[in-house]
Amino acid sequence: MNTLSPIERSERIVSLDVIRGVSLLGIFIINMISFHSPFLYMDPYVWWKTPDDAALYPWIDVLVQASFYPLFAMLFGYGLSIQQERASQKGMSFYSFGVRRLIVLLLIGSIHAFLIWSGDILINYAVFGLLLLLFMRMTGKSLLMLGSLLLLIPQLFFSILLVLMTYSDPAGVAHYTNITAVQDSVAAYASGSFTDIMKQRFSDWYAVNSPGNLLFLTLSILPVMMIGAGAGKLKLLEKAAEFKRSWLLLGSGLLIASIGIKLLPILIEANTAYSYIQDYLGGPFLSVSYAIILALLLENENVKKWSRPLASAGRMSLSNYLMQSIIGTLIFYSYGLGLYGEVTLTTGTLLAAGIFVIQMLLSEIWLSRFRFGPAEKLWRVLSYGRGSVKKSEG
Repeated sequence: MNTLSPIERSERIVSLDVIRGVSLLGIFIINMISFHSPFLYMDPYVWWKTPDDAALYPWIDVLVQASFYPLFAMLFGYGLSIQQERASQKGMSFYSFGVRRLIVLLLIGSIHAFLIWSGDILINYAVFGLLLLLFMRMTGKSLLMLGSLLLLIPQLFFSILLVLMTYSDPAGVAHYTNITAVQDSVAAYASGSFTDIMKQRFSDWYAVNSPGNLLFLTLSILPVMMIGAGAGKLKLLEKAAEFKRSWLLLGSGLLIASIGIKLLPILIEANTAYSYIQDYLGGPFLSVSYAIILALLLENENVKKWSRPLASAGRMSLSNYLMQSIIGTLIFYSYGLGLYGEVTLTTGTLLAAGIFVIQMLLSEIWLSRFRFGPAEKLWRVLSYGRGSVKKSEG
C-alpha cells in the first residue's frame, strides 16, 4: 500500500533549506526585539536613545523588518506544492493529509503562542495554509498570478488611502508610544507572576490577531503563500540556472525598488501611512528579491558548500524557531533572568546572531545523527503516522 512519508535526504532541495535558514535568522532578529522590549506598543523611530541603537534600527527596519516572514510564508507554500506532487506520484489524496498536517501545526502553534510567546506565526501559517489548500488544484502560473494580484491590488488601495489620510489629518496617522501598554508589558514580563505573564501574553497576541486585523493578516500572508506554491509547482528554485539572466535583472530591480519603498518612513516621514507601505509592499518585494538572489548564489558549488550550516538550521526550522522563543523568554521574562526592558537594541541583535550561530552548529551535529529535528519528528509522526516515518528512516 502506498503511504506518504517524509522527504528523503537525496530528494531535498538545498536552496530551499538554505533560504529557510536565512529566513529563520531574519525572523529571530525581529523577534528578539519583542523578547526584550515592548516593541508592539512603542514608536521605534523615537524609542531607541543610544547612538548605536539609533544607528542600527534603520538598517533592521529597511533590510529585515517585514521581509522574512513573507519569505518564510513563500517557502511554506513551496513546500506544500512539493507534498502535493509527491502525493500525486503515489496516487494518494493530498488534501486529507494536508489538512491533518496543518491541524497538527495549529496545535503546536497554539501551545507556542499561549504558553511560550505571543508573537507566534505558526497559527497563522496553519490557518492560511488550510485556506491555501482550496487553491492547490490551480496551475503554477495561475497561483503566481492570483497571488500577485491579491497581494498588489488591496495593498495599493490601502496604501493610497492612508497617504490621502496623511494629508487630510496628519495627526491621525502619526506614530505614537502607548505608555500604558508599555508599562503593563514591563510590569508583567519583567517582574510579574506566571499568571500575569499569561494574561499579558494573550493580550499581546489578541492585539495582533483580533478580528479587526484578520483582513490585513490574510492579505499579507495568504497571497505570498500562493506565490510560493505557484513557484513550487513550476519548480523555479530547481530551474534557477535556466533563468539566470532574467532572474538577475528581476532580482536586482526588485531589490532597488523595495529598498526605495522601505526607506519612505526615513526619507519622508515616520508615520502609519509610510510604515504601512514600507511593510506591506516593500517587505514582500524585498522577500522575493532575497529569494532570487540566494537561489542564484546557490548555483555556485562553493557557496552551496559553505552554506551547509544554514541548510541544517533550515531543515530544523521548526525546532530552532521554537527554541528561539524558549531561550528568549527564559532570558527576559521574570521566571527566567528577568532582563525584560534592560537590554539595548544592539545587545539584543548581537545576542540573536550569537544564538543563531550556536543553533547552526547544533543543527549540524544533530542531523549528523538523526534524520529530523525533535519538533520536526513530532510533527511528522502526528502527520504521517509512526509507521511511515520509521519506514522512511529504515
